[in-house]
Amino acid sequence: MSTTPATPNALAEQTLEKRTGWALFVGGFFSLLFTEKPAGFVRDESVYFAAAESHARWFKLLFSSPATAFSDGAIVQAFDFNHEHPALMKNLFGLSYLLFHEGLGLLRPAAALRVPAFLAAAAILPLIYVMMRPLAGRVAAIFAAVSFLLVPRQFFEAHLACFDVPVTAAWLFVVFCFWQAFEKPRWWVYAGLAFGLAIGTKHNAFFIPVLLVPFSLWRGWERSKGVPEARTLLLQINGVYVAGAAAYGLMVLVMGAQRVLGTFILLSPHLVIFVAASVAAGLLLKKLYAVNVGTFRAVAPLVAMAVLGPVIFYLHWPYLWHHPVDRAAWYFTFHLTHNHYTWFYLGELLREPPFPLDYVVVVTAMTVPAAFFVPMVLGLGGVGWRVWKREVTLLEVLIVVNAVASVAIISQPDVPHFGGVKHWFPSMPFLAMLMGIAVERGATALHGWRPLLKTREQTIAAVAVLCCLSALIASWRVYPYGTSFYSEPAGGLPGGASLGMQRQFWANNVTGVLEWINQNARPGERVYLHECHGGQIRDYQKNGMLRTDLGFVGDPFSADLVAYQYHQEFREHEFNTWQALGTTKPVTGLYVDETPQVVVYRRR
Repeated sequence: MSTTPATPNALAEQTLEKRTGWALFVGGFFSLLFTEKPAGFVRDESVYFAAAESHARWFKLLFSSPATAFSDGAIVQAFDFNHEHPALMKNLFGLSYLLFHEGLGLLRPAAALRVPAFLAAAAILPLIYVMMRPLAGRVAAIFAAVSFLLVPRQFFEAHLACFDVPVTAAWLFVVFCFWQAFEKPRWWVYAGLAFGLAIGTKHNAFFIPVLLVPFSLWRGWERSKGVPEARTLLLQINGVYVAGAAAYGLMVLVMGAQRVLGTFILLSPHLVIFVAASVAAGLLLKKLYAVNVGTFRAVAPLVAMAVLGPVIFYLHWPYLWHHPVDRAAWYFTFHLTHNHYTWFYLGELLREPPFPLDYVVVVTAMTVPAAFFVPMVLGLGGVGWRVWKREVTLLEVLIVVNAVASVAIISQPDVPHFGGVKHWFPSMPFLAMLMGIAVERGATALHGWRPLLKTREQTIAAVAVLCCLSALIASWRVYPYGTSFYSEPAGGLPGGASLGMQRQFWANNVTGVLEWINQNARPGERVYLHECHGGQIRDYQKNGMLRTDLGFVGDPFSADLVAYQYHQEFREHEFNTWQALGTTKPVTGLYVDETPQVVVYRRR
């Protein structure tokens, strides 16, 4: 079989594409690394810090005494804390801590723990760029990629050793591998591996195959036209998984979901169904490859995800090794019955479902800079119009489905609503792609109507820069208090406060008053940092951000100095502070755009 050698122009283009992707990745990583220090520790991040350090101790034991490390007692000691989340990112945080802090001494503890989060966030940029290139020019693709880190809340969250931005990167990577697998060999395996990493990052990745099944079926049906044997094998592979799903469904119907999870032991019908389905699908897939490669490539990614995903999920998490089924069952049950946190939305404290159906869309409109949100909506509408006219490509539909998926899932009234925008972050890279498409088309139309610059590309670049400028200014003004940001439709931070929106969450804004406390607190003075738990205080002290001679207490009545963090649900804490300290006059505070975030009181 002969191949046509690539022309010099084609090789130069490929080189430029690779260099652009790497430039986006490296630029994204160092933009996070160099701005890391001011970012405060949110409540859950300090929990993950502690879990990661515990995992790190297990890795040290693994190298020094492997037999002991593989025992269930040693594993439980290291991994039982925070076992409501998978271990992948915490493993990476811990290994990074061992390397960059304990080993090389290059970074402070928090920065060393956060490095894997920087890498995951930086990987989003080249992935957006590569997926955009078949649909738009280089300038628009770069704009879409860069825009992800210019959204103030996303930029702040990308610094944290948490899971929301990493699972966004993992989700995007799975979709990328799935798309590549339609045309390229071996990418179906990469899709399976990527899905394993995604579900090892956070539980919302389990929704990904549900979104991809229709694309796989449609592509397989199209590629098997005129090949009856391939069509038959395609239907048989789908029949295997339909039968497996029906078997699980019957068990749930007869036994109930809780009992099904509780009886999922190693030698059980549950595991037999999984193994049987995996073996049968694998054998049929092998036959299909020999019959029709196009149909094989359409369905192979999903089979790989169904087989490799659970295997990687088990292997990456030592906590599952000795008791895989009952501990996995606990994990799924925990998230199926997740508790609700109180949240302030348009003047209403949301305490329990049903939650407002419009919540996610409204909060997105209020927290994404208008220069990005408007073209996102236009891009989504434009693709929707092309779907109606049947002029859309498969890639565009794939992007749209993933752009609305997380938004639609979190919008359900019974799903817990808290954490600002981070729970639908997986939609944001795909919305950025739609935004890039809209900006390119709009700038092209503008250039055709009134060419203010010499070339169309220059006009696209100018429009992209103008869109980025407002977001960059917004990030510059609000950072490192990213969870407090509100955009132009909300009236900025003051407008968000007036509208009755959550001003901040999970206590990271306390960094705005730590320096004052360090300079003004008397030796041994009793301090109450409202909403900060002991882990956060430990981490602030460990990273040299808070004095170690102070005495930290758990309520204002025991304190001499109180840093109250404004939350509508905790207003009584401020009243208690006034009563306990005998004053209503603060000595200092954090005011972002004149909006109170943290207020400090001292005993009279």
